[in-house]
Amino acid sequence: MTATDTILAEKRRLLIADDQPDIREALRLALREDKFEIEQAGSPAAVLEAIRARRFDAALLDLNYARDTTSGGEGIELIDEVRRLDADLPIVVMTAWGSVELAVEAMQRGAGDFVQKPWDNLTLRRILRTQIARGAARRESRDRERANRREWEAAHAAQQALLPRSLPSFPGFELAAACRPMGDLAGDYYDVRALSGGRALICIGDVAGKGAAAALVMANLQAAVKALAEEDLSPMELCRRVNRVLLGNCEEGRFVTFFCGVLDPSNRSLRYVNAGHNPPLVVKPNGSLLRLGDGGPVLGEFEDWSAAQGEVRLDSGDRVVLYTDGITEAANADGDEFGAERLGALACAFRKESAADLHTRMLSDAVRFCGGTFADDATLLVLAAV
Repeated sequence: MTATDTILAEKRRLLIADDQPDIREALRLALREDKFEIEQAGSPAAVLEAIRARRFDAALLDLNYARDTTSGGEGIELIDEVRRLDADLPIVVMTAWGSVELAVEAMQRGAGDFVQKPWDNLTLRRILRTQIARGAARRESRDRERANRREWEAAHAAQQALLPRSLPSFPGFELAAACRPMGDLAGDYYDVRALSGGRALICIGDVAGKGAAAALVMANLQAAVKALAEEDLSPMELCRRVNRVLLGNCEEGRFVTFFCGVLDPSNRSLRYVNAGHNPPLVVKPNGSLLRLGDGGPVLGEFEDWSAAQGEVRLDSGDRVVLYTDGITEAANADGDEFGAERLGALACAFRKESAADLHTRMLSDAVRFCGGTFADDATLLVLAAV
């Protein structure tokens, strides 16, 4: 059994359109062996009404109707109208006044094939079988694309819901953050969570790779951090636990760069671990720049993970800039990267601005530099000591 035979094993709905009732009846009889469920239409208006009302598996349309019985113009216009209603409907056109030019134009407008009157029954049946099989494949592909699109949109919405909708406030500090996914799903992550004693957990991470696989790892990271934050762990212990979670849930080679800090507003300290992430920048009021690099290797790669824990005091006027490599690796038309040095120079130049204003200035500068097109997810978080 051929593919077209398989397609026609199920009863298919066929629309036949011709302004002459005897032609429509002759076509119905010619196709009776294929057991189509046939609906007839005698005018372009009736064709459009039928297609609006139900879905057909194919349409066999005459090109000439009462308005113009020789040029095929009315039928060509009808193809356009049908395509607007159903982009995937297989269309086979027929005319007694056919020409190669008319056939080409009909197929350019969206017809799948062309039959000239008087027709050969076997040829007509073969053409319809072929077109119905192709149409079914198109519909299946389009339905699959729509389903995939819905799944991606749902995944995107779920992932966005895991990012902070608003940032908590802490006495003496301001926060501003944003994540710009390159596509629907991101491998970047950030979070700010309130801890006991008025402290704050501040995290940023980047999953190796892109797309759905990276987004799944990022979701694991988010869930792990959220659960572990309740246990009031040190940055070192939190990273160690997250590493174990990722080792048990991620495919080999899907590691995470991660920075985790605990901010204590009471003594203005930030204890942190940098697990292979881009070192956050600390800009002092005098314009000097520190890089928070104390830590260890990436998470999700090594069972025997260990790191050093760092600590820095954040005095009034200090600005901390946390970022992923989507910011620093953003490239312009010449292939030059935005770079950590440029980011640091911006932070120093505008160090007196608020967290929100500094964040807006740095992110908009990166967007302008790369022409609005990031090659990777881009995340930027600014912490200001006031």
